[in-house]
Amino acid sequence: MRNLITEDWGLIDYAKAWERQELLFHQKIEQKQRGESATVDRIVLCEHPHVYTLGRSGKAANLLVSEQQLQQLKASFYKIDRGGDITYHGPGQLVCYPILDLEHFHLGLKEYVHLIEEAVIHVCFSYGIQAMRMEKATGVWLDAYTPRARKICAIGVRSSRYITMHGLALNVNTDLRYFSYINPCGFIDKGVTSIAKELKTDVPMDEVKNRLAEYMIKLLNKNNEDN
Repeated sequence: MRNLITEDWGLIDYAKAWERQELLFHQKIEQKQRGESATVDRIVLCEHPHVYTLGRSGKAANLLVSEQQLQQLKASFYKIDRGGDITYHGPGQLVCYPILDLEHFHLGLKEYVHLIEEAVIHVCFSYGIQAMRMEKATGVWLDAYTPRARKICAIGVRSSRYITMHGLALNVNTDLRYFSYINPCGFIDKGVTSIAKELKTDVPMDEVKNRLAEYMIKLLNKNNEDN
């Protein structure tokens, strides 16, 4: 059993959370370089005020509003060092930042992303929502291979020496209007949804946080035991 903990950072400014992640990420890399094996693996859960983030491979044109309009929306914008294109974070959306050494869990990066998707699919299923993967489109989707395809969870990670940061954003009670100001993840022909939209009622954020952490820990430990 690894030293795997969950931390809840609550509603936290994006830049502050990014800085905190960076510190933990680089600290973990340095510990690994020194040969320290019994290091802490973290699953961080939080929400952010309105913010748009653009990944390394993203196109700035996928942000559809001006700086002035961003101010009117009370939203900020950051170019960041994760994979993927543009996405939105805001209140009512569960953001999860696993800061892990994948070697502790016998995972490669591709398998790790697959595991994150699997955990979110389990969470959705626990609410009676049939979610799935879509080939060549990272994240978790509903009605993936139909004209009604819509994304419920975006994923974008960064790793170095098998240490991870960034992670996933699951729409729980999210104000989905904020997605209309971007081409989410670069797509112009697919929609977005949330647990609340699918159920037609809000759900307790703490409940979703607990379920996601539980499934992630279960899958990580299972993969460790199987290897």
